Amino acid sequence: MMGSVSNGMKTGLLAACLALPALAPAQTLAGEGKAPSRAQQLMGDIAPKMAELTDKVLYGDIWERPQLSKRDRSLVTVSALVAMHRPDQLKSHLLLARQNGVSEEELVEALTHLAFYTGWPNAVSALAVAKEVFRKQ
Repeated sequence: MMGSVSNGMKTGLLAACLALPALAPAQTLAGEGKAPSRAQQLMGDIAPKMAELTDKVLYGDIWERPQLSKRDRSLVTVSALVAMHRPDQLKSHLLLARQNGVSEEELVEALTHLAFYTGWPNAVSALAVAKEVFRKQ
């Protein structure tokens, strides 16, 4: 079944999942009689299964696996968003990376490093996003 899904659609679904960094695992699911999660708020009305997968699988399982720290997961996610040129999602993941212990200096160094692997324009755009995000903190 997955073979019938286009690469563009797969990329879009991955980008949608990556776009939800403010969905910390500590947030709760609406179905449990608690406040709706950020995923539930953003897409639960139109795509309840996607919101459920975001809450339970992406943030409830993948982000909680002990093989990588949340700090490392943040660096990987930021790198993927830079490579895919996803500046809107990058904003919130830069904030999450800061919450997960990555310093601004480390993030800028990662973005500089990524320029040589993901393309100069991607890195320059990411640095503009980082500048905006860091000023707001």
